[in-house]
Amino acid sequence: MAQKPSIPKGTRDFSPAVMLKRNYVMGIIKEAFQTFGFLPIETPSMENLSTLMGKYGEEGDRLIFKILNSGDYLKKVDVSSDFVAKILTQKIAEKALRYDLTVPFARYVVQNQNEITLPFKRYQIQPVWRADRPQKGRFREFFQCDADVVGSQSLLYEVELIQLYDTVFTKLNLPAVIKLNNRKVLSGIAEVIDEAGKLIDITVAIDKLDKIGLVKVKEEMLSKGVSEAAIEKLEPILNMTGAPTQKLETIREVLAHSKIGMEGVDEIQEVFDKISFLGLDTAELDFDLTLARGLNYYTGSIFEVEAKGVQMGSIGGGGRYDDLTGIFGLKEIPGIGISFGLDRIYLVAEELDLFPNLEADFTQVLFVNFGEIEANYCLKALQFLRKQGVNSELYPDTAKMKKQMNYANKKGIPFVVLVGEDEMSSGLLTVKNMTDGTQSTMKLEDLVTNLRK
Repeated sequence: MAQKPSIPKGTRDFSPAVMLKRNYVMGIIKEAFQTFGFLPIETPSMENLSTLMGKYGEEGDRLIFKILNSGDYLKKVDVSSDFVAKILTQKIAEKALRYDLTVPFARYVVQNQNEITLPFKRYQIQPVWRADRPQKGRFREFFQCDADVVGSQSLLYEVELIQLYDTVFTKLNLPAVIKLNNRKVLSGIAEVIDEAGKLIDITVAIDKLDKIGLVKVKEEMLSKGVSEAAIEKLEPILNMTGAPTQKLETIREVLAHSKIGMEGVDEIQEVFDKISFLGLDTAELDFDLTLARGLNYYTGSIFEVEAKGVQMGSIGGGGRYDDLTGIFGLKEIPGIGISFGLDRIYLVAEELDLFPNLEADFTQVLFVNFGEIEANYCLKALQFLRKQGVNSELYPDTAKMKKQMNYANKKGIPFVVLVGEDEMSSGLLTVKNMTDGTQSTMKLEDLVTNLRK
C-alpha cells in the first residue's frame, strides 16, 4: 500500500497565493532594513550544538532541535552509564538546527571581527526551528527577519529600531503597540525585593504573566525559591497601570535606592523623550514592566510588539545584549537587535484584511496553442510581453480549446490571447477578457497599454 504523504507537526506547505503575500511582507521588511542602512548576511541552518546551548535559558535549551551524528551515532555511548539526557545528547549529537538568528550572528561577528567595520548593522531573513508545542501562531519551523547592530552602546539605536518597527507597520497598515522595558529595571526590582540572586527565575516567571496569570506566576516563583515576602512586595509593581509617563514616575520612586534600576529607568526615559520629539506614524510606544522575554542574554532595553485588535501574541521583539559576543571570547562588543515574526505578521494581516490585490503577480496573459506555427508566432509575442514586465505564458500542448480555457479559469488568468491564421496575417491579436467574456482585437503594444491601465 502506498505511503500516505504527510509533513511534521508545526511545519507547513505554502501555496502560490500564500507565498505572494509572504513575499509582499518580506519585501516591505527588507526595503525598510536597507533604508535604515542594514546589510544582508546569511548563516548556516545548523550550528555546533555547543554554540547554541546555554544561550537561551533552561527552557530554550529544551526547545533546540538536536541533529544526530552521521553514521553509527551510538558508538561512543556507554549503555551502562550514559543514558541520562544531557550526557547522551553530548555523545550522539554535535550539531543542532538554529533556534534564532541572534546567537549565530554573535558567532559570525567573532569569527569575522577583522573583516567587519564597527558599528556593524546587519539584517537576516531565514528560517529557524524550535521543538515547541504547535498552536495558533506558534510553529516548529518559521522565518525570522532580524536587524542587529554591534559595536555601539548609543541609545540612538534603540530609537532607530523603534522607528524601523513603525516604518514597516505603517507600510503594512498594521496597528501595533511597541512595548519597551529594560533588564536593568528588572535587576533593580530583584534588588529592592531582596532577591537579587533570583533575577533569572523572576524574569522567566513574570514574562508569562499574560499567558498564565498572576496566580500561576506566583506559584512558579515560589517553586524556584523566591520568598513569599518578596512576591508580596512584587505584586503591586506587576499590577501597575496608567500612561507610560505615570508608570515611569512610579517605578522611579520604587527603585530610588537601586543604582542599576535607576540606570534602566533613565535609559527608558531617554528613549521615550526622543520618540516623543520625533513622533511615530502608526505604532504606539508603551512601557511594560512585565516584559522580560525570559532570555539570558538581554542586558538593557527589551522590545516586544503586539498587533492591536488581534489575539496573536507578539509579532516582533528583541533587545540589547551587550555581553553576547563575550561568550565566544570577544569582550566589550555591545549589541542590540530586533526581530519581525513573519508568520504571525502574515496571520494578523490576513485576519485584518490588510493585503493589497496581488493578482498582478500571477500570470496575466495566456496564449492559446493552436499548433506549431501559431506557437512559434506566440513565442515572439511572449518575449516582447515579458520584456515589458507582463507575466505571460503559452499553453504547452495543442489541446482542445475547452481544456486550455479551463486552465486559464483555474489559474485565474484574466486575459487569453488567440492567434490563428487571420491574426498572424493581420498582425493583430484576439484578446478575450475572462472576467466579462468580451473579445476584442488589438495590437500587441495596445495589450501592454491596456494591462498597465
